[in-house]
Amino acid sequence: MSTFPHSQHFDVIIVGAGLAGLVAATEATEAGARVLLLDQEPEANLGGQAHWSFGGIFLVDSPEQRRLGVKDSEALALADWANTAGFDREEDYWARKWATAYVQWAAGGKRAWLHDRGIRFFPVVGWAERGGAGAQGPGNSVPRFHITWGTGPGLLEPFLKAAKAAQAKGQLVMLFRHQLDELVLRDGAVTGVRGTVLEPDAAPRGVASNRNATGDFEYFAPAVVVATGGIGGNLDKVRAAWPERLGTPPETMVSGVPAHVDGRGLDIAARAGARLVNGDRMWHYTEGIGNWNPVWERHGIRILPGPSSLWIDAQGQRLPAPLWPGFDTLGTLAHLRSTGHDHSWFILNRRIIGKEFALSGSEQNPDLTGKDVRAVLARARVDVPGPVQAFLEHGEDFLQAPTIHELVAKMNKLTGEDLLDPAQVAEVLEARDSAVANSFGKDGQISALTMARNYLGDKLVRSVKPHRITEAKAGPLVAVRLRILTRKSLGGVQTDLDSRVLDTAGNAVPGLYAAGEAAGFGGGGYHGYRALEGTFLGGCLFSGRAAGRHAAGEGQRT
Repeated sequence: MSTFPHSQHFDVIIVGAGLAGLVAATEATEAGARVLLLDQEPEANLGGQAHWSFGGIFLVDSPEQRRLGVKDSEALALADWANTAGFDREEDYWARKWATAYVQWAAGGKRAWLHDRGIRFFPVVGWAERGGAGAQGPGNSVPRFHITWGTGPGLLEPFLKAAKAAQAKGQLVMLFRHQLDELVLRDGAVTGVRGTVLEPDAAPRGVASNRNATGDFEYFAPAVVVATGGIGGNLDKVRAAWPERLGTPPETMVSGVPAHVDGRGLDIAARAGARLVNGDRMWHYTEGIGNWNPVWERHGIRILPGPSSLWIDAQGQRLPAPLWPGFDTLGTLAHLRSTGHDHSWFILNRRIIGKEFALSGSEQNPDLTGKDVRAVLARARVDVPGPVQAFLEHGEDFLQAPTIHELVAKMNKLTGEDLLDPAQVAEVLEARDSAVANSFGKDGQISALTMARNYLGDKLVRSVKPHRITEAKAGPLVAVRLRILTRKSLGGVQTDLDSRVLDTAGNAVPGLYAAGEAAGFGGGGYHGYRALEGTFLGGCLFSGRAAGRHAAGEGQRT
């Protein structure tokens, strides 16, 4: 919290100290504005959800891609985005414009802008959301997932440094434990913020903090930026917004974000006249596992799987093509919701889990997060990386056994239901394994695995040589129970390309801006129905940059 006096009046007020809010604040101070940055959580949470992230960034035709032989282009990326987004609504007008502008930035100045701030990337580009439903279907045609060297904390570092420097100069005031309750309106324009000062709390990052009021606050500025995030930590809101096209909402889920990511800021913006759109568009993962060492309630981690694991539903049916690990997140989610159960399973072996399992999150990748080259290289010398081994030993969703019948018995015991027939699961597994030895087989997943290994990045770090899961030397067998993991809201406050908030008539609400997940990462939903991955952090960067720059000029226009 700021320790020096400050007035009630600023050039720009930003609500939410996550990545989007930090970028907006630093861009506004660079433009000469005096900025107030508010957040309801303790200072330990500065940087928000970006701190926990893997640091994936969507880039197009980058030097990292070219060094690996990947041929990409702005035109291909735009086609992939359009095919994935599926824009089909009147309210997608601004979302389309944001999507086009973002892809152009990802293929143009984005990497240089980050590079100038000291951000570097791991040399192997990941291939997330591969699609598989045809050239005009959703998904990335080529690898575009660039992992920040230092993961989420590494991405935050330059913006935290810039914020602290602006604070030292008196250009930026940061106030924590300040909960927004209301946007101040005067003659139809947003002119400030009101809220509650909360009792100090020493809770570590991500841990729930108290809501005990100790006073009120009121601050004024010609421009207010809402960067308060989405609804992923509020499971009741997630269920209420759940669309029929994705089936029924799960009764049980794990949470990929802390409870304070509750959508409260969206409701406050709406009361001030903001138009909320695409609330039914959301991004949740089907490869969620309970964190054996949780930080927040129902804390879940996502498995970033390679392509080899056998994926079956709760009753032992293999998922249909192209719903293979890492190919189509929402297609898999919709299919699994039709099964009537809240979980599914990976079946694999120790060899596969050792090379193909990565766990999303900065804390699950201490080598990359710590920028430790030796530790990264050491991954290749161990059969299972330490964080994955910890889940094998302690994770409630991880099971091991020497035979498939013993494994299935443990799977049924874990769920408390005899949903799986050992003979049926063994038959499905044998069919998959037999396809490995057939060079002319019809198994689409095995063909996809072979194709993946044509990409050097996958062959080096993300896929094992095709083999039978039941191969004795590759054992023991492993089963992982997968649950729905909440993550991101794809809709939000509708904005124009200057990040100005629009009302229901399509007019700008004077003085009000939005950025990050609160703005659907731009335009109220620049992903459309689906994301290409690496676009959440990038959306915070892009929309926060626009909001900060344009909000800083608001005072000159009033």
